[in-house]
Amino acid sequence: MLGRAKCYFLNTMKMKYLTYRYLVASCFTALTLSTVVAENKPNIIFLMADDQNFNSLGCYGNSEVVTPHMDKLGHEGVIFDRHYNTTSICMASRANVMTGMYEYKTGTNFEHGDMKSEIWAKSYPVLLREAGYLTAFAGKFGFEIEDPEKKEVNPMSEFDIWGGAPGQTSYKTRNNKSMNNYAIDYPHSTLSYGAFGKNAIKEAVKQQKPLCLSISFKAPHRPVDPDPKFKHIYAGKKFTKPTNYGREAGEHLSEQSKKGRQYGRFTSWGYDKNYDKVMAEYYQQIYAIDVALGMIREELEAQGISNNTVIIYTSDNGFICGSHGYGSKVLPIEESSRAPLMIYDPRSASAGKKLRSPALTGNIDFAPTILELAGLPLSENMDGVSLVPLLAMPDSDLREQLSFINVFGPEATHSLTTLTKEWKYTYWWYGNDKMEPAEELFHLRKDPTEMTNLAQNPEASGMLEAMRAKYDEQLEKWKDETVSYNHYMQYGTIFDRAISWETKKVKRRVHGKSRNHLSDEKKTVK
Repeated sequence: MLGRAKCYFLNTMKMKYLTYRYLVASCFTALTLSTVVAENKPNIIFLMADDQNFNSLGCYGNSEVVTPHMDKLGHEGVIFDRHYNTTSICMASRANVMTGMYEYKTGTNFEHGDMKSEIWAKSYPVLLREAGYLTAFAGKFGFEIEDPEKKEVNPMSEFDIWGGAPGQTSYKTRNNKSMNNYAIDYPHSTLSYGAFGKNAIKEAVKQQKPLCLSISFKAPHRPVDPDPKFKHIYAGKKFTKPTNYGREAGEHLSEQSKKGRQYGRFTSWGYDKNYDKVMAEYYQQIYAIDVALGMIREELEAQGISNNTVIIYTSDNGFICGSHGYGSKVLPIEESSRAPLMIYDPRSASAGKKLRSPALTGNIDFAPTILELAGLPLSENMDGVSLVPLLAMPDSDLREQLSFINVFGPEATHSLTTLTKEWKYTYWWYGNDKMEPAEELFHLRKDPTEMTNLAQNPEASGMLEAMRAKYDEQLEKWKDETVSYNHYMQYGTIFDRAISWETKKVKRRVHGKSRNHLSDEKKTVK
């Protein structure tokens, strides 16, 4: 009875919060921008690594890494233990972050297409700039913006201070045109972004404006190019392999997941024979981000605005690092789809208490969170929810389920996943004469390293049906809400469990044109 009472109380509080937020949002339509931006608006700093595994920080339990500034940030704020990227590939993930929407509503990913300007118009950088924030961006922007006349919008014009690039950036600062001014003092780009952050902070103080600073580090993205000044940090170190390391730990995973480059990269990137060297270089790049974070926090203190600055730290996706015998990202396994997340709001009563949140959170939640922090209404188009309530009540929940999407890479690896706090269900739609469509069901609370697929276990049949129902519910949303372009509507059929795979085709865009891919071009099931 006590558990039910607590659940009823939390649900009631959540409904009151959502009702309040709706009423506040309706009132904003009558306000001017000058009213929206008050003098005490918090500065918001959003820092995002590229391909950082959740187990690469000391505050996440890894005693073999050196991440003092990240650990300090996490202990001063809230550490989120179940944070996922709803698409684990950089272009799509960054679009999710900026807009608060699932990929099928942003319409943005490799092999599909660019972001439309009407989608970008509802992103958090645009909305905060319109509301009077000084907006600054540096690093890997990750996607292009296309207006209705099929012309590209220069993202540089969308920010007050620009140090970014639409595509991949370089580890050599001099090769990043927008960051050339930092090349002499900071030849490696990671620390140049720390210096950029310091200057953006100074400029916001000078202009007496609230700051929204977004930095997307290239590190620790491959190909590796660590800052040589930090080579001594992990020189000669050996690292403990994860308990689910190696090919034998992946035999139970779907054949579909082994058809992408993630499977081959376990060997081609050296996780099999040079694990310590590969991980030393990986952690060395993350250490440089840690130093850059320290630079930014030091400047906040120097300018006297640290007590009114919220810092969010995360990664655009995780990284597999040899688990189950895979490398890279993209796939729905935990090491790929999960990422670190720490939020520090010095104004919160929870600040400095070393709190952790077990809530299910996603990268679609960043835009709503940033909007609420800025005192702005949440856009109705957003799928995410604000994480601000979790800063005060880390043990509470804001959702029951979350989806993970992959429509990048070989057709066999395309899949849709449904997550809850305890369970994960993936439907692998692809079939041919060598493999049938497959299901994976993992009990994450009991099996966090995903070593036992329960989809064929009779004892888990009830939960399998329950997760299938949640999956079908999310697929219906896809069908109802997806954009009508860039080949996203087709997945309403492709991911439908009730439709035979033999009838399914995948259309993809290659070099601006579409092409058809049969589920198996020349073979049929006998």
